[in-house]
Amino acid sequence: MPDDAAAAAFDLDGRWALHPSVALRPEPFGALAYHFGNRRLSFLKSRALVSVVEQLASAPSGRAACVAAGVAPGELDRYATALGALAASGMLVRAS
Repeated sequence: MPDDAAAAAFDLDGRWALHPSVALRPEPFGALAYHFGNRRLSFLKSRALVSVVEQLASAPSGRAACVAAGVAPGELDRYATALGALAASGMLVRAS
């Protein structure tokens, strides 16, 4: 999925969570996300993105998770693109 399409597809105002079959392994560059169901591996290339992903389940929205992680308003589009790519690969799911 192209980056623009991933960002457009990701609803920052929706509730999201890490898929229950995904584990994050901290790394110096950020983290590795491994999906035990579809066996996909994703690289989260910043600690700030890892912080956003970790806060998704407890935040009322993706936008709130970004704000809680210290993402500046001008960077939201970039984070929406990254989160959209994770959602498109099955790493993130809609939360109820």
